[in-house]
Amino acid sequence: MRAAAFIRFMATVGSVALLGLAAGCQTEPPPAPARNTAALATMERVALGANACWFKSGDPAFKPYRLAPELNSFSGRPRILIVKRNSPESRPLAVVQAEGHPARLQAFGPLFSEAVGARMTTDIKRWGAGGEGCR
Repeated sequence: MRAAAFIRFMATVGSVALLGLAAGCQTEPPPAPARNTAALATMERVALGANACWFKSGDPAFKPYRLAPELNSFSGRPRILIVKRNSPESRPLAVVQAEGHPARLQAFGPLFSEAVGARMTTDIKRWGAGGEGCR
């Protein structure tokens, strides 16, 4: 009897010790990676958001246009252009570009004076700041 009680006691002590060791090995989860605020990373987020929310979603407000990304810029200003769907070689109707680290976004062109311009500005600011999703 005495041996059985000793074995139970040792098993309990061993279990408590193992739990203590396991708890001691637990560390805080690693911090989330910092959002990249460089111009290229910012414009990549904007381009992905614009493509998904404005063009691939089938949004009728953007049906007459197409996205022309120019992210590989040697000038240090990656940009996206919005051009007429049937005339992509024509002058851009909207230009969104970023420069520096942290990125400074600029958006201009006649499309920003249209009814859809306020929505575009809101979306671009959200995506540029790291936000995701559509409206």
